[in-house]
Amino acid sequence: MTEPSQIQSSANLPVVISQDDASNRVTRAILDFISQIPDSKIQDSVDPETEARRLTARAAKRAALTAGTLALPPGPLGWLTILPELVSIWKIQAQLVSDIAAAYGKHAELGREQMLWCLFRHTSAQAFRDLVVRLGDRLIFRRVSYGVIERVAKQIGVKVTQRALGEGLSRWMPIIGAIGVGGYAYYDTRQVAATTIAMLKSEISIAGENVVAAASASQEVQTTRAH
Repeated sequence: MTEPSQIQSSANLPVVISQDDASNRVTRAILDFISQIPDSKIQDSVDPETEARRLTARAAKRAALTAGTLALPPGPLGWLTILPELVSIWKIQAQLVSDIAAAYGKHAELGREQMLWCLFRHTSAQAFRDLVVRLGDRLIFRRVSYGVIERVAKQIGVKVTQRALGEGLSRWMPIIGAIGVGGYAYYDTRQVAATTIAMLKSEISIAGENVVAAASASQEVQTTRAH
């Protein structure tokens, strides 16, 4: 007969770290990660959309394979691979952003704000409310301090952690979990590519805090009137 203490121990086994601790680690990893923009060997393309699709297909497959492989270790070992898996996928996706920008001839326009937007806008659009404003075909990025970037990264970190820890439960079923994690990495990478392409097709502007705040307020007024 199984003792109650054994049941409790087994039930608590997956909780290697708390959600707050995990979120803080993810936030720090994001901040470290976006500090440098990857170089690209891709040349300015005469048909950037076709080149972007080719780059996206290759990166999505690579991300799926990487995530699926790292998700194979069962039990607590699988949980310990979550942050390394995220960083590995971000590296692939950041290189994809860099390569697509190079194909569009706009690599020089990539900064930490643009990289953050491309990688995580689909994960937590609300986090970018005070950082980026869209006005028609124009994207205005706010020139911000490290503190603002840190705040945005923290909001993203919470979202990423919630999803990652949810996926972590599947690591107790390694084969099924690996397929699911790999599939999400494939989808996530394609979302990054879509955000990047949309950004590069827009007019990108960098503005001070007051300009972005005013543009954001104007946008909210227009949205309210429309409804």
